[in-house]
Amino acid sequence: MGRGVAACVAVVAGLAAWAAIERALAPTRNTAQDHFDALMVLGSPADGDGNPTPAELERVTEAVREYERGVAPRMIFTGGAGGNGFVEARVMARVAEAQGIPAAAIEEEPEARNTMEQACDSLRMMRRHGWESAEVVSSASELPRAGLILSRLPLAWRVHAAPAMEPEGAWTRWMATTIEIVKTAHYLVWSRQMEKCEIQGIGSRE
Repeated sequence: MGRGVAACVAVVAGLAAWAAIERALAPTRNTAQDHFDALMVLGSPADGDGNPTPAELERVTEAVREYERGVAPRMIFTGGAGGNGFVEARVMARVAEAQGIPAAAIEEEPEARNTMEQACDSLRMMRRHGWESAEVVSSASELPRAGLILSRLPLAWRVHAAPAMEPEGAWTRWMATTIEIVKTAHYLVWSRQMEKCEIQGIGSRE
């Protein structure tokens, strides 16, 4: 019994270490360009009333700043309905319009259930429009895992962190990092091998 518990602990610790190392080494871009066809804004769940959470507000607000800086002429908001039934992409798109972004510059991808699907489904949308490059905006804690996913897609990209709107405490940062380490371990062990992203006949190699 004791050996079994020790073995499980060792496996979990090994996976956590592997994920942490992969996050530390994750790419942040695959191109030197600083202007892109689109800003891809990764989704996060809305609150129980369908209002944007701080994470969503941070991502949208930073994407609006990048749009106004001329980094890209359009935005793709991606993310399906969470457990509360509210579609992440639509909630964020409404916030962007309220911040002055014209509806014509906004695309919504409302089906994706996780970060991999957000990247893959957004890329499918981009290919339909002939767009080949994106700056990917999300919270800093998610971007290493996003970089691992994006590095396997046929896309010119870089990631861009949305700053926190309020100072984060040590506990909040620790929790966000721990959750992302778990998600990264799941990606490395399962999603990268078992979930596929087919883009116009080109596999993403996950």
